[in-house]
Amino acid sequence: MNKPVKFLILRFSSIGDIVLTTPVVRCLKQQYPNAEIHYFTKKKFGFLLEDNPYIDKTWLLDGSLNAMIKELRTENFDYIIDLHTNLRTLHIKLALFRRSYSFKKLNVQKWLQTQFKINYLPDIHIVDRYLETLKPLNVINDDLGLDYFIPYKDKVERDWIPQTHRKNFVAYAIGGQHTTKKLPVPRMIELCRKINFPIILLGGKEDFEAGEEIAKALGDQLIFNGCGKYNFNQSASLVEQSMIVFSHDTGLMHVASAFKKKVYSIWGNTVPAFGMYPYKTAFEVIENNNLDCRPCSKIGYKECPKKHFNCMNQLSFDFDIKELPNSK
Repeated sequence: MNKPVKFLILRFSSIGDIVLTTPVVRCLKQQYPNAEIHYFTKKKFGFLLEDNPYIDKTWLLDGSLNAMIKELRTENFDYIIDLHTNLRTLHIKLALFRRSYSFKKLNVQKWLQTQFKINYLPDIHIVDRYLETLKPLNVINDDLGLDYFIPYKDKVERDWIPQTHRKNFVAYAIGGQHTTKKLPVPRMIELCRKINFPIILLGGKEDFEAGEEIAKALGDQLIFNGCGKYNFNQSASLVEQSMIVFSHDTGLMHVASAFKKKVYSIWGNTVPAFGMYPYKTAFEVIENNNLDCRPCSKIGYKECPKKHFNCMNQLSFDFDIKELPNSK
């Protein structure tokens, strides 16, 4: 029997970024002979990987990195695939002293884009750039898109949601890691009125109050506030069951892509040009391109640096939703 070729994939954050690495895992496992795939991430993100059939072992950081490195040394990896490329991953690569291939982050190009609005970014999705890391190994993109695997225990049954939403519903991921990635609540209400179809709002506990405001404004026949009521996998299960998905620039947008949903992606201070728009699925971009201050950050802020937040406050909802039978 041929000896397994052991790979260690490094990506420590965040939810969306880890989901975006799933084609790398699948293509490497399926195309490289005898590949044994190990994935190293933070403990809080381990749930994203535990049911992935292409991963043989998951390593979860929850404490001393040096202690973990001692354990990793015993595995005698053949290759390290660094999809994060920061000081932590550099430390790991130097400590393990194995052949490595590293993702090019293009931080200089992103800085030029955010600071001076000079666009030297390549017109290529970040998934395709992740996969370019595997070119020396003759692994290529299989064009099957993203993966997301939901454990049975987190599958949400239709009879667990309100009767008003059981036949069909729209999923709207109202959360976001930073405030400048999210519509203000009055604009979310305006958007939900535009959709005019049963909507399940998805987000964390921090989004619950915003969801309650939306539900109060529009009524429970139209809105079911699921924010904070489901873990991430359960929210993903609802995304999988939805007709279409509206989402800010956040992790559930990429989950929707994995399930090949039509995605209406809403952009504030960040831009699709950073290469993290919905991948290998139908989508429409909702953004304000009439501002000279956007993008202002590659990640986001707690509040608009200019105080006007016009990237969201002046965003036009002039799209046409053809997928919904009762939408106006």
